[in-house]
Amino acid sequence: MRAMVFDGTSSALQLRDLPLPEPGPGQVRLRVEACGVCRTDLHVVDGDLTEPKVPLIPGHEIVGRVEALGEGAQVPPGSRVGVPWLGHTCGRCRYCRMGRENLCDAPGFTGYTLNGGFAEYCVADTDYVFELPEDKDPVALAPLLCAGLIGYRSFRMAGDVQRLGLYGFGAAAHILAQVARHRGIEILAFTRDGDTAAQDFARRLGAVWAGGSSETPTDELDAAIIFAPVGELVPRALRAVRKGGRVVCGGIHMSDIPAFPYRDLWQEREIRSVANLTRADGEAFFPLAVEAGVTTETVPYDLADANRALDDLRCGRLQGAAVLLP
Repeated sequence: MRAMVFDGTSSALQLRDLPLPEPGPGQVRLRVEACGVCRTDLHVVDGDLTEPKVPLIPGHEIVGRVEALGEGAQVPPGSRVGVPWLGHTCGRCRYCRMGRENLCDAPGFTGYTLNGGFAEYCVADTDYVFELPEDKDPVALAPLLCAGLIGYRSFRMAGDVQRLGLYGFGAAAHILAQVARHRGIEILAFTRDGDTAAQDFARRLGAVWAGGSSETPTDELDAAIIFAPVGELVPRALRAVRKGGRVVCGGIHMSDIPAFPYRDLWQEREIRSVANLTRADGEAFFPLAVEAGVTTETVPYDLADANRALDDLRCGRLQGAAVLLP
């Protein structure tokens, strides 16, 4: 099979011919139909996440068809499934026993500690894949596997809100904006200063206000979710939320948060982080995405163009989500 491989020495992936992966007990081999390109993939190849499996096939927004079954696997051959970031948990640590598998002490992460979907084929544990609709475009489905799921988990953490600020209007925010609008929640979009294209995009998806991240809207936010990996946005968002409001950091990596005065946090404001996802998140999110009529804005790339897709994401040249097509 063809695969784009990260060897740990350079951020540039290498196109290689590799043997087909064989599914182990409880696993399936998938023929990859599409794989989204996530900012987490960028954090892996740019060295922000420091403990990847090497060599590594990145990619954790995988849509594929079941082609081969390992011992004990019960998924029907030919069926379409999705493979997310959370690829395995131990089931034994205190977090797994508490129902917080996203915090597992011995997890496996697709495209980080487990080979992912920047390839023509991949293997996955059947306990951690999601059934996906047969009649939908696989390119449109791919961003839901992480951008959608992490956006949804961040949304749940924001609490009961009527005015929600989204800092960074990329793959996750453009999906979440549609879910929030379906729930009757006002969305305010904060982009890079001067990025009028992203601001127009946000308004097109229902944002009642869109502007630069240095701007302050006239009315206070009930909560803010920060998807951009920029630590200096945390104190800005704190100053934009009301008393008792909450700031949710929705990424796996962020630059350092600068010092800020205690008065910005005072009056029971909160800062929370989101870590990974659970299978229950998928069970709740996918039906909601259908109910809300979520559509994804995607830019397709050939598998061999993965480096260009990553660079377009790195430089902010994308609206919506990049998706690789093997």
